[in-house]
Formats: sequence, structure tokens, C-alpha cells
Amino acid sequence: MKLGEKIRYLREVEGSLRGFNRAMSQLELVRAIEAETGSRLSQSYLSQIESGARPHITNTTRQTLAAFFKVHPGYLVDDPEGYTPELQSALRDTEDKLDLWLVDGAERFRRDTELKKALLAVARHEHSRDCLLLLEAILETPGLAPRLAEVLRREHSLAPAPAGQPLKEKPAANGARHAGSASQMKTAAARRRKGAGQSRIPTDKKRARGTQS
Repeated sequence: MKLGEKIRYLREVEGSLRGFNRAMSQLELVRAIEAETGSRLSQSYLSQIESGARPHITNTTRQTLAAFFKVHPGYLVDDPEGYTPELQSALRDTEDKLDLWLVDGAERFRRDTELKKALLAVARHEHSRDCLLLLEAILETPGLAPRLAEVLRREHSLAPAPAGQPLKEKPAANGARHAGSASQMKTAAARRRKGAGQSRIPTDKKRARGTQS
């Protein structure tokens, strides 16, 4: 992949991550770079990079783009002839290799927007290797993945309702309804017994007074 193609792809990814549902335009990109990094990059210069008119960029520009897109600076070069994702010996450590592998995977599966977003989220994490090791640990622990999925579903169902719409109460399970009915019946019976006992006390006192008289 050429440098210009990588920049265009990163614009597409950034637009998706920012909720645009489209690629960031070149103008949006240069404005965001200035606002978020304080560095300036002209739209015409960016256009020349993407078109291939400028096959090489300065180290300052490379560092600026890498910082904005949160990729390794070594990614922002033309891939050599016959390059494959497995041939990444020039990268400095495992984390960098893994991040580029994830970005490449997101490109391969770009039609699956949810999968692409998930791969890019891991690649952008500071410790992407640990993220994958954590996923392995979750999957290897019996019953943990379903429990986590249930917790996430529950939290999603308890999310605040939109303004103007009341929260819907979740219906109780059959067992809970029966338990509630039984406890209510017991409480009512206890109240009746207590009331009956209280009503007998005055009668007994009257009988005792009648006997004394």
C-alpha cells in the first residue's frame, strides 16, 4: 500500500470513529490536526501526499500525522515491493507489530463495520497486547464470557431513557410474582390474627367486670 492510500484509509477510519459515517474530508482533517495537536498542515500539501505527487514527507509531518491518527510513524511510508503484514522486522517491538497487524486486519474486514471498529479500538489502546491476552483469559475461564455478556446486556437495558420518555419497568419473573403474592397473603393473615386478638381483649375485660359486680 502506498503512503497516499494509507492516509486516505486513515481518514476513512477516523471519520467512522468520530461518528461521521463517512471519511473525514481533507479540510476537516487539517483543521482537526491543528485544533488537537497545534501543528499546521495545509490541505494542498495533504492532497499532494494522497495523490502521490509527494511520495516522501518530512519527519515532522510524519510525526504529526502519526500522533493524530495514533499509529506508529513507521506505518506512514510506502510499503516495499512484495510486502506482507508478516514481514515487519523493521518495527521496534511486538506492540508496534501488533498494532499494524490490527490496522491491516481492519482494512481487510472493512465491510464488517463492527469488526473493523473493534480491531481499531484494540490497535489504538496503549496496551493492545494485554487486551488480547485479557480476551484469551476471559474465553479460557469457564462461564465467564456469558456472565460478562449478560452484565453488559443488563447495563444496556438500564440505560437512561431519552428525554420525555418514562423508564419502562422490567416485568418480574413468575417466581418473583408468586413469592410476592405468598408474602402478601402471610402478612394479611397475620394482621387478621392480630386484629382478632385485640378485639377479644375488651370482651374479656367486660366479662371480668360483670363477674365482680
